[in-house]
Amino acid sequence: MINRFTGLAPAARLLALGPVARFGAQRITLRSLFTTAQHALTIFGVTAIVTIAVLYARPDLAHNLSRALAPAPAPAAPVAVAAPPLHELMEAPAVTVAERPTLTAAEEKALLGTRKQQQWVTDWLAKRYRVAGDAANMLVSTAYMTAREIKLDPLLILAVMAIESRFNPFAESPVGAQGLMQVMSKVHHDKFQELGGVQAALNPVANIRVGSLILKDYVTRGGSVEAGLKSYVGAGAFETDDGYGSRVLAEYNRLKQVSAGKKVPTFTPTPAPAAPAAPALPATVTAKSEPEQHREPEEPKSEPEQLAGL
Repeated sequence: MINRFTGLAPAARLLALGPVARFGAQRITLRSLFTTAQHALTIFGVTAIVTIAVLYARPDLAHNLSRALAPAPAPAAPVAVAAPPLHELMEAPAVTVAERPTLTAAEEKALLGTRKQQQWVTDWLAKRYRVAGDAANMLVSTAYMTAREIKLDPLLILAVMAIESRFNPFAESPVGAQGLMQVMSKVHHDKFQELGGVQAALNPVANIRVGSLILKDYVTRGGSVEAGLKSYVGAGAFETDDGYGSRVLAEYNRLKQVSAGKKVPTFTPTPAPAAPAAPALPATVTAKSEPEQHREPEEPKSEPEQLAGL
């Protein structure tokens, strides 16, 4: 009996100590967890500080990291955009023009020509100056329409355009002449006012209109096409225009043959170099007896009324 109670005593003691032991074990486990968490936070904080310092010292790494974390969106698929029609690109600003008297059939034929004649001129100019067919057609049509309004030969307008810019609407000279007809927009700025101002100088339609008005004014004041061309190129106060008028009239004559249906070569051969100067003459020879055969022959000149349409 005593032995039985003696055996139960250790068991009772263990039962009494069980909760206390379990509670102590739990306290040890929680303390370990808190310690581990504290160490982890310390390591994370130190790592963050080091990372920030490195990124501050190396901006390129920061840029690469930002691109890796937030990649740029994929580019959208390109959208096909249709080019506007040529006539819209070359359309001139609206201009209010006073009504003009109706022209007779003879005047219409002389100023506008037939559609076939315009087509011949268009095709020839496109080949000669390597201009796209649509662009050449637009420029020729504009020249004919302008000629109808101001009563000037359209072939003369086209000849001036050919010599001035070779039909380059964006041509600009060192002195400020602009566009197809090389108009000095700073000098003739008043003529561009109703067309949108001087910024319209490179607009093909506006440039042709203003240049043609200037040419018509010079021809009228000079009394002849030759005098008008001399003033147009800015050589009115000089003795010679360095052959400018001859080149324009030569091109005009070619265009006139083309408009008549004749086959005119699109390539003009380069003229042969001038002959060497004659040896000096004795002092006894007067100026009147100086030989004339070394002077270059001049181009035949047409009637002013025929060219100017006046």
